[in-house]
Amino acid sequence: MNTLGIAAATFLAMSLAASAAQAQSVQRGELLVRRHCGGCHAVGKTGTSTAPAAPPFRELYRRYEPDALAEALAEGVLTGHPDMPEFRFNPQDVKAITAYLRSIQARQPI
Repeated sequence: MNTLGIAAATFLAMSLAASAAQAQSVQRGELLVRRHCGGCHAVGKTGTSTAPAAPPFRELYRRYEPDALAEALAEGVLTGHPDMPEFRFNPQDVKAITAYLRSIQARQPI
């Protein structure tokens, strides 16, 4: 195999590995939000939140850019709503949650 072929094969292998890692991150994010948030919020691409005041996660683009939530997720999500507990996630989990949130948005912000 020539140098160009080796470079192309290496690039393909790296791309596949990155895609697999991204898919695992999205799956981890889904697990986390279902576990910690799914009791009140609709956390999938469809469904209604069980708590009327809890916005569906697929519509968060209306209030926040998913990446803008990263700091709040890491430092502690606080709301004025007494039923919502404080959540704080480690950096790896923050990346997973934001990857999942990006993957389910009903539409992208304008």
